[in-house]
Amino acid sequence: MKPIRFAPGRQAEVEVVALDGLMLRLFEVIDEDNVPWLMAACNRVREVFGAALVDLVPAYTTLYVHYDLLQLGAEQAHALLAEALRELVPASAASGREHVVPVWYHASVGPELPLLAERSGLGLEGFIAAHCARAYTVFALGFTPGFAFMGLVEPALAAPRLSTPRQRVPAGSVGIGERQTAIYPSVSPGGWNLLGRTPQALLGEGGECLFSPGDRVRFEAVSRERFIALGGDSRPLEARP
Repeated sequence: MKPIRFAPGRQAEVEVVALDGLMLRLFEVIDEDNVPWLMAACNRVREVFGAALVDLVPAYTTLYVHYDLLQLGAEQAHALLAEALRELVPASAASGREHVVPVWYHASVGPELPLLAERSGLGLEGFIAAHCARAYTVFALGFTPGFAFMGLVEPALAAPRLSTPRQRVPAGSVGIGERQTAIYPSVSPGGWNLLGRTPQALLGEGGECLFSPGDRVRFEAVSRERFIALGGDSRPLEARP
């Protein structure tokens, strides 16, 4: 399908990926500056498609548009996308929600913390301070319900995923994978480098996610005592069944 121009010097590629779905690729490289454009595109697509829209899935550089096949064909959907992106203006940085997440940074719940701190050259306190120093943009949700891919961490903090993933990572574990950081919302396998743990629940009783793409998340280091007072599970990783 024909590319869609959405700003001076910018165009989006459109691919048919299902009978009732189009993939809109606005960028080629992952960058925090992409997010305001993606959020603006989401808002405009919702407005233009109206009741014919089934779902929208923003992720890094793309936007998946799932529409009602009983109301629209692929060409009609493409035309609506072109209308939605016409003279698109990036959303305000304040359009997403702000979250402050308490974290107990400790080797007993974050086994890779000492190694990453040493490798960074920042030392333990410096590494923790650097991880807490900025707000991270939520790029996408995936892997498991509520798992938010956030970034970008400073290059000194970046680390490749573990060569052998753990079979069981506790809920609330905070980790780094390459230049992204994330929190495990529930017990699951995982290969990210663990730094600590948060008592913050990421999923509501009805399964709703705390984070959404475009939100910003800042980590706040807390003591073990504060972590426990907030409801955190301080059992060491190795001691968990």
